[in-house]
Amino acid sequence: MSDRPAPKRAKHALITRLWHWINLACVVVLFMSGLNISNAHRRLYWGDWGFAPEQAWLSVPRFPGWATIPGHYDLAEARDWHNLSAWIFAVTLLVMWLSMLANRHFQRDLVTHRIEWKPSAIWDDIRRHLKFDFDHGEGKYNFLQRVAYGLVLGVFLPMMIFTGMAISPGLEPAWGWFVELVGGRQSARSLHFLFAWAIAGFLIIHVLLVIAHKPLDLMKAMITGGREDE
Repeated sequence: MSDRPAPKRAKHALITRLWHWINLACVVVLFMSGLNISNAHRRLYWGDWGFAPEQAWLSVPRFPGWATIPGHYDLAEARDWHNLSAWIFAVTLLVMWLSMLANRHFQRDLVTHRIEWKPSAIWDDIRRHLKFDFDHGEGKYNFLQRVAYGLVLGVFLPMMIFTGMAISPGLEPAWGWFVELVGGRQSARSLHFLFAWAIAGFLIIHVLLVIAHKPLDLMKAMITGGREDE
């Protein structure tokens, strides 16, 4: 029997690293082109229809050119960027989910357990985060990280796809069931806007936490894979 140690497993599989960077590029393009599209009509409504200011639940500001793709108002070009990125975004997310289930990354690293949902355990996790102690927990991620990643992968990103399909011209007949489920086409548009900003908020917090905690090590691991004991 060999005494050679078992090979060290990479912190992040190749498929995870590829998806991470492709998804980041897609989210940035989708968000910035979406802001350009938003400039075409800056009011949001609930239900099947809406147009007048008094029917809106929210009026969003006009976004400047430096925050949009393209850098000037062009609805047709913005939609081209948005649609191209959306298909890459959707296909790679599907591949990522199939991979996570096949290699058990989801079950091993992202699934939470009942005991972790006890108020005392959650508060302890929050306290550790406030002290910038992110390496606690038995698995690759601590409880709050798994909840956050689970919400993003299982709710925010899929809902961006579903609501986007529901409001895309030409796809409405096939997605009529979803439009009815969320209460109307304008409701789907409002949800699309809300989930977009939820993802943007997560991305900002994620980047700030990476900067606050071993940024070079974390970047290296997401580029080269790293090793579990590093």
